[in-house]
Amino acid sequence: MTAARILSIVIGYLFGLFTTGYFYARHVNVDIRQMGSGNIGTTNTFRTLGKKAGVLVFLGDGFKGVFAVLLVWLIFRGRYPDGVKILEAYAGLGAVLGHNFPVHLKFKGGKGIATTAGMMLAFCPQAVPVCLLLFVLSIFVKKYVSVGSLLVCIGFFIQTLIFGLNGVLGAPQQACFEIYLVVGAVCLLGLIRHQSNIRRLLNGTENKVGVQK
Repeated sequence: MTAARILSIVIGYLFGLFTTGYFYARHVNVDIRQMGSGNIGTTNTFRTLGKKAGVLVFLGDGFKGVFAVLLVWLIFRGRYPDGVKILEAYAGLGAVLGHNFPVHLKFKGGKGIATTAGMMLAFCPQAVPVCLLLFVLSIFVKKYVSVGSLLVCIGFFIQTLIFGLNGVLGAPQQACFEIYLVVGAVCLLGLIRHQSNIRRLLNGTENKVGVQK
């Protein structure tokens, strides 16, 4: 199944290359990389180009994670019925890698949270309610998008462990350890890509939602 793993990552990476924020900004004749924080993801698009743009970018970046996982499931569900869940996880990892390190943008992409959420929706929809609640509460209580994003990553990984151990994940127990590793890599990428946000949170200089500095 090694070739299938590699192909799943490649499929995910190709989906991830549809950098919605960058393409939307080019459509309205601006370069999102030269605006705000310079990030091509949802938060910077929302802050610099408005709510409509932010919603469209979130949906675009999220659905590429969904489509990558679903396509891999369609391709391999018959050939590897006991291993297809592993391949779905690799597809999600590939999509996040494509978003975070897109070759056409010299490997300078976003932080991958919307794409991770899309992967979660297709791969482990049971984890969505808790992660959504964590994200919404962090916005209302702390007004930090970055805190919500970090909680989504942590919540996704913990719930994957719980659902795997309880047999809810839909994968054989022998496949779960590898799934934990792959999902852990996805969530770790999200944490690593938020290093600057974590530093600003610790320093008290992180931007809040709806607060102009």
